[in-house]
Amino acid sequence: MLDLIKEIINILSDPTISFTLLTVLSPFFFPPTDWFEKYHFKFGLDRLWKKEGGYFLFIAITLFLVLGFTDKYAVKILTKPDNIPIILMFYLIPGTLWLSMYQAYKNDAKLSRGEKPDEYNDPKDKILVWPDLVYSELICLILFTVFLVIWSVFIGAPLEEPANPAATPNPSKAPWYFLGLQEMLVYFDPWIAGIMFPLFIIGGLIAIPYVDTNKKGEGFYSFKDRRISIFIFMYGWLALWVYLVIVGTFFRGPNWNFYGPFEYWDAHKIEALSSINLSEYVWVKAWNQGLPSNILAREFLGIILVVLYFILPPAILAKGYLKEFYQEMGPVRYSVIMFFGLSMLSLPIKMYLRWTINLQYIVSIPEAFFNI
Repeated sequence: MLDLIKEIINILSDPTISFTLLTVLSPFFFPPTDWFEKYHFKFGLDRLWKKEGGYFLFIAITLFLVLGFTDKYAVKILTKPDNIPIILMFYLIPGTLWLSMYQAYKNDAKLSRGEKPDEYNDPKDKILVWPDLVYSELICLILFTVFLVIWSVFIGAPLEEPANPAATPNPSKAPWYFLGLQEMLVYFDPWIAGIMFPLFIIGGLIAIPYVDTNKKGEGFYSFKDRRISIFIFMYGWLALWVYLVIVGTFFRGPNWNFYGPFEYWDAHKIEALSSINLSEYVWVKAWNQGLPSNILAREFLGIILVVLYFILPPAILAKGYLKEFYQEMGPVRYSVIMFFGLSMLSLPIKMYLRWTINLQYIVSIPEAFFNI
């Protein structure tokens, strides 16, 4: 029975399946529109953000880890010193996520009854920065320092031998906090994955208070008045960052192939992959010709698709589904939101193209070190 469960988990862990499930189900857990919210309550998914939902998450995560520590393949990954922070993330991320959504749903219920949210206590019921807040922060600092000292005593730092060009580790992985970037390097050129996307993340976070001027839900946890914002953030954070870290940690094995969490990392596993650029699909496969020497002629289709991708959807949505949103935001703020949103969506699009048709670059100009 356990072997069957492990095999099912291995199958579901395949990126084309797991990422699809994550993408399809995320709007039902964080419903951005009334349509999704209707089914959110219909299927009882709102219970996940109640007290019993917190117990369910804790038990489910614990059972998965217990199953992993009893597997001879998974335990080797779980017990690596590098991966211990990921084990902690298994509890910390769902736990903090549940707590914030639990408080948000609780405040939404109070607001619907005409009551004040929990954060709006009696004005007289306040604490002073000094000594109350500083004292609490000092105690937390001491406790966390003790925790780190105990950790460093009982768990050795994962230091390896000096670099040897004749013996490269297989797989060769970055530290866990950089595995998301390393995974993005599979789908994008280094200047995009390592420079542009991190800058977009920072720039997008900086732009939030300037493009989102909604005064509702300020100063307290609320979901009803921030549904779209919370959904976009959660998808970008969970699906496009945390998921990539988990993939890079547990699903990427020798030769950077995909493996299930309960699958043996066979270094001799070979997957016949031949990454092909869009220009090669057009000229070589479709038109049975050689690639033109002229860059613009060779990459014309990819350049057109990239330009249309950032122009057509915002224009069409502004005239249709997002017409009211466009009028509320104005052209400048609307353009900023759409640019960052489309940039974020380019990652899952590129991931699917790589997984399904082995498409490497939509625009490939190696002469100028410019690949998209």
